[in-house]
Amino acid sequence: MYEYAIAWDWLTFAVRWLHVITGIAWIGSSFYFVALDLGLRQRSGLPAGAFGEEWQVHGGGFYHIQKYLVAPEDMPEHLTWFKWESYVTWLSGFGMLALVYYAGADLYLIDPSVLDVSKPVAIAISLASLGLGWLAYDAICRSPLGRDNTRLMVLLYFVLVAVAWGYTQLFTGRAAYLHLGAFTATIMSANVFFIIIPNQKKVIADLIAGRAPDPALGKQAKQRSTHNNYLTLPVLFLMLSNHYPLAFGTEYNWIIASLVFLMGVTIRHWFNTRHARQGSPTWTWLVTALLFIVIMWLSTVPKALSESGEARASTNEQAVVAAADFSKVRDTVLGRCAMCHAREPGWEGLIVAPKGVVLETDGDIIAHAREIYLQAGRSQAMPPANVTGVTDEERQLLSSWYETAVKEGKIQ
Repeated sequence: MYEYAIAWDWLTFAVRWLHVITGIAWIGSSFYFVALDLGLRQRSGLPAGAFGEEWQVHGGGFYHIQKYLVAPEDMPEHLTWFKWESYVTWLSGFGMLALVYYAGADLYLIDPSVLDVSKPVAIAISLASLGLGWLAYDAICRSPLGRDNTRLMVLLYFVLVAVAWGYTQLFTGRAAYLHLGAFTATIMSANVFFIIIPNQKKVIADLIAGRAPDPALGKQAKQRSTHNNYLTLPVLFLMLSNHYPLAFGTEYNWIIASLVFLMGVTIRHWFNTRHARQGSPTWTWLVTALLFIVIMWLSTVPKALSESGEARASTNEQAVVAAADFSKVRDTVLGRCAMCHAREPGWEGLIVAPKGVVLETDGDIIAHAREIYLQAGRSQAMPPANVTGVTDEERQLLSSWYETAVKEGKIQ
C-alpha cells in the first residue's frame, strides 16, 4: 500500500540520521586523537614509559594528557575504548546501502546501458566488492610492500583509482560513488575491528601476563590508523555526492573521484602539519583549489549526464499510462517539474537535473513515481519555495494517482 512508501521513507531517514550521528562521533574522535598525537611534547620528568604530554583547554577547564607507547606500569581500572563509533557507523551505513540501493536496485543501482544484470546479481556484486576489497587491502598491507609506508600509500592510491573506474563499469554513476565510499569506509572500519582494537587487546594481555608486548603490533595499528586519517575526507565527499549529479553523473566521474582522494591528502597534510607545530603549508590549499577547479571542468566537459538515457519503468508501464488520470499527472509534471528535471534543464543556473532525476517522458515519471509522490504530493518539498506554483489540487492529483496505482498493483 501507499502507506508503505511513507513508512519506508521515514525508516531511511532514521537510519540516515543514526549514520550521521555515529559518523560525527567516529570522525570527531579520530580527528581529535590524530591532533593530540601530533601535538605531544616530550620533557624531562615524565612518568616511566610516558612518551609525551599535552596541555589543552576547553570549556573553561584545563586538561593534562600523557601518552604511553605501550602502557603504564600499572594498568588503570577504567579504560575507555574508542571502537563502537566505528562499528555503528559502518552498520548504519550498510543499512542505508540496503534500504536505498538494494531495495531500489532497479532505479538506483542498475544501469542496463552500463551492465544489464538482475537485481540479485547486482547486489551480489556489491557485497562481494566490499568483502574482497578489504581482503585485498589487508593482503597488500601485510605483504613486503607494506614495509615502506610511502610506497604502500602510493600503491593503494592507484588501487583506489582502479576501483573507482571499475565501479563505473558496474553500476549507475550515483551508485558507483556510493560504493566507492562504502568500499573505503569498509576498509577503515575493518582496520579498527580486525587490526587496531585486537592489537591493543593483545598488548594489554601481554602486560597483564608479565610478557613483553610485540612492538610490531603497535606499528601495524599505527599504520592502519594513518590510512584511516587520510581516507576520512574523501569518504565524506563520496557519501554526500548523491546530492550533486555534476560529480557522479559525468563521463569522467571516476577521474573526479580519483582527484577527490588527492584533495583529501592535501587537506589532511595541512591539518597534520599544523597540529604537529611544524609550520603552515599554505601551498596545500592552492593545490586543493587547483584540483577542485579541474574537477569542476571535468564535470561539464562534455556536458552530459552518464545516466541521461530513458529511466527504467515498471513492466506495467502501458497500464499506468492508460489510466484515466495519467494524462493529467503527465501535464502537471511536465508543466511544474520538467523545466528543472530535464536532460537539458531550462531553469536559469541549472546545468544538470537536481540529483540526476529526469522527468521528461512517461517512463521517467513512472520510474520516479514514489519520489514524486513523497516530494510533491504528500509534502511540499518540491519545487523549492513552490517557484512553479503547484496548486493544492495538483498535489492531491499526484497523491491520488500514486496511491491508486499502488493499490491496483501497477506501481510498486
